[in-house]
Amino acid sequence: FQSYLGRPWKEFSRTIVMQSFIDSTIDPTGWAPWVGTFGLDTCFYAEFNNRGPGAGLASRVTWKGIKKITPQEAMGFTPGQYIEGDSWIKPTGIPYDSGMMKV
Repeated sequence: FQSYLGRPWKEFSRTIVMQSFIDSTIDPTGWAPWVGTFGLDTCFYAEFNNRGPGAGLASRVTWKGIKKITPQEAMGFTPGQYIEGDSWIKPTGIPYDSGMMKV
């Protein structure tokens, strides 16, 4: 049974998978269409620095919305920047990494 990282069920859908272990249960194409070509031109799907048997990018779909992001762009999706985690998570004392994981 194969699964996918996501599919554009609405226009302008956005998914970033980064610094994750991706198992072989993920289909090599990575992403599935919803219905025909709906949402493929407006989605923003990116993968960054993943590992595991399903993390290879060679067979991924090549829709217009599939993006390659730089380390600097990926930083914008870390908890410290994307949800301003330093302002509300850090004061709770709950341990978390605001930036990139050290893997």
